[in-house]
Amino acid sequence: MTKAIKYFFQSVIVYLLFLIGRILGLTISRKLFAALFVFFGPILRSNKIAEKNLKIIDHKISNDEIKKIIENMWKNYGKTFIEYIYLKYFHKNNSYVNVKDEGNLLQIIKENKPVIFVSGHFANFELMSMEITKQGIPLATVYRPLNNFFLNPFMEFLRKKYICKNQIKKGRSSVRDLLTLFKNGSSIALMIDQRVSEGLKLDFFQEKAYTTTIPAQFVKKFNCKIVPIHIDREKEVNFRLTIFKPLKFNENDSLKKITQDLNFWLENTIKGNPKKWIWSHDRWK
Repeated sequence: MTKAIKYFFQSVIVYLLFLIGRILGLTISRKLFAALFVFFGPILRSNKIAEKNLKIIDHKISNDEIKKIIENMWKNYGKTFIEYIYLKYFHKNNSYVNVKDEGNLLQIIKENKPVIFVSGHFANFELMSMEITKQGIPLATVYRPLNNFFLNPFMEFLRKKYICKNQIKKGRSSVRDLLTLFKNGSSIALMIDQRVSEGLKLDFFQEKAYTTTIPAQFVKKFNCKIVPIHIDREKEVNFRLTIFKPLKFNENDSLKKITQDLNFWLENTIKGNPKKWIWSHDRWK
């Protein structure tokens, strides 16, 4: 089977599932697809990667705990999958996401200077950028296009329409594009938990992992603020978005120090609730 045929049949299945999800409604769809992903997830390669990652960060972790964490990951995957076709509802309705701000977001708006928002793949991570843009903050975010060219246009449409119109493709040219947008007053949202082929190999859960230096590069160049954010599910229905105080860096700090400190922040956030992070990225490859 050629790649094009494979992608075509994959896209037909996904679009059919999306259609079923729209017919059933958000509440029932979440339960159904959470169950489906828990059932089929263990046969996928991603399950093996998640198991490997958990053993890397905790050599004493029990098989039962690994099973619980991964099962919760697949539940979240299933819910997030079907929530893509409800992005319009999340965008129009402010009742889905409770923003825990403590004045940090208001201060960013008041100062009217672009910042770097950093986070990882927690809960429905797409909603973080959506909520920031709904607060009136100009924003650009980096994304990785889907390999499936039948599905990717639809996903790009959803992201640009309801999440953030400035979607920058991950790649060598992304830094240049981000620089242009940042200079024009746009803040940037970055996921710092993905595996990258370039960057610095630094400690992440006591193991070395390549880590993006983009946030550190912007601090060195613009002496800008880095603002950690985090999203979690509340009672399996709504979400809580937390905007933390900016981390203190300056242009005299090294790329290594800034990047390593961001890894430490991400570590501590994951440790706070390991069942809420997506473990299937091959982070330590």
